[in-house]
Amino acid sequence: MAKMEIAPLRPWDDFFPGTERFAKPDISDLIKWNNRVVSNLLYYQTNYLAVVLVVFMIVGFLNPLGMILGGAVVALVFMGSVWGAENKVMIKNFKKKNPTLFVLAVMGVSYFLMSLFGGVLVFIFGITFPMLLVFAHASTRLRNLKNKLENKIEGVGLKKSPMGIILEALDQQEEKINKIQDFLESKMKQ
Repeated sequence: MAKMEIAPLRPWDDFFPGTERFAKPDISDLIKWNNRVVSNLLYYQTNYLAVVLVVFMIVGFLNPLGMILGGAVVALVFMGSVWGAENKVMIKNFKKKNPTLFVLAVMGVSYFLMSLFGGVLVFIFGITFPMLLVFAHASTRLRNLKNKLENKIEGVGLKKSPMGIILEALDQQEEKINKIQDFLESKMKQ
């Protein structure tokens, strides 16, 4: 088993270079878009963590109780969904067949629980907005050679990172998505 490694903080000119390294994702090819997002999440995970922490701290400074409550609710819902996917066959099958819908369901349940406590705006700005920033960057940032190489090393199990473990818990590994793509292409050829 590979030991856990924290990805290095990527330089600013690599993380946010000029417009030539960004492109609109091809929404007609969802698998390619998903691969780009997963790849960038793994490669820039420390940069994304820094962005999330900055926004989280700004909102937390403005409403500390709401942020603590929001973070606790999201963490508990996430841990509950991962536990449910491991121990309940129905949830496990749903997660395997619809990984993106599973993630959206986790976010929806978190949102619903936050609305019960009256902290929806704190949730939106403190938790959802940073996730939206990360998703927008991961969707539009083109991969480079170092990015692809780093992801292949993690994909074959030579090393593990915190984001890799989270993506694995959500069934969002690139190699599984590639297998699905190969299966769909073979079915389309028949």
